[in-house]
Amino acid sequence: MKRRTLIKATAGLPLVAILRPGLAQAQVKEIRMIEAGGKSGESIEVGYGNPFTAKTGIKLVRESPAPFGKLQAMVASGNITAATFELGSGSLVQAVKLGLVEKLDWAAINPMAIFPEAKHEYGFGYQYYSTGMAWRKGAKAPTNWADFFNTKDFPGKRTLPDYPQYAIPFALLAEGVPMDKLFPLDVDRAIKKLLSIRRDISVLWKAGAQPPQLLKDNEVQYAIAWSGRIVEEKELEFTFKEAAADLSYICTVKGAPKAEQEAVAKLYYEMSVPENQAKAAAVIAYTGSSPNLDPLLPKDKLHIYPTAKQNKDVQWVSNAAWWAENGEAVNKKWEEFKFNL
Repeated sequence: MKRRTLIKATAGLPLVAILRPGLAQAQVKEIRMIEAGGKSGESIEVGYGNPFTAKTGIKLVRESPAPFGKLQAMVASGNITAATFELGSGSLVQAVKLGLVEKLDWAAINPMAIFPEAKHEYGFGYQYYSTGMAWRKGAKAPTNWADFFNTKDFPGKRTLPDYPQYAIPFALLAEGVPMDKLFPLDVDRAIKKLLSIRRDISVLWKAGAQPPQLLKDNEVQYAIAWSGRIVEEKELEFTFKEAAADLSYICTVKGAPKAEQEAVAKLYYEMSVPENQAKAAAVIAYTGSSPNLDPLLPKDKLHIYPTAKQNKDVQWVSNAAWWAENGEAVNKKWEEFKFNL
């Protein structure tokens, strides 16, 4: 081909495309994700990272933990060291308001069937978890939150989370508020109910590993705990009845390179595949967002998963938007509550 013909043929093309065809695609050799860590992070790698790498050749590199401040600092500095970030439902709403995450291109992701709440405009809901009642085997089993707060008929010490979003709604359920009428939360009423059992509140826990250990050591007999920490402990019991179902999201960090965003869309697709979700669930007893997941889970373990139909149907879902608007005020009241314990 003559030089003049070559110039015409390549007119308008980016210089890197002329000199090194396929460079843009080759540049994406890895995707970095900041996630919560532990077995949850391991489940991401086994269930989604491995098939993503097998299909694309792109490595998924995980980092943990995932504090909200880290996301804020990355975006504020413009130094985007990770393309994806794990956020809880309430944190996702806050991140959207602050402009910290990218809008997802769901047409490009083209996921397999997932529950509607998992298909967020700014995040892929990848992992359900539940917060509910737990107790030692041998202790009198509560059947509802009124029982849990009835320390006369259900004697024993309690441990509650030192997080108002995981404690206040349950106090209202104990007061007889229906699950579908919880929001907007009557915070003052809830705190009054919590204070009514203050003599039996032994520990306000901060780490998810605390409730099962406190129960096993018989330091407490009843707990509000995360399901994945309890359901496979033989000496402990957990009920999904009136538990809070919540969803963790993987989001694309604002300002992540476009080529990486395109690669991440392929990772999100892998998160929608029910067979991949089943692999993740084998690592930790939390489940993905596919409505077709149940048949792929061990039949003798369906009762331990948050999204198994018999469990999903008896739970409620938190109102992330309400918490984003009211969280700061509630936290102040929570600190007053702790002072009065």
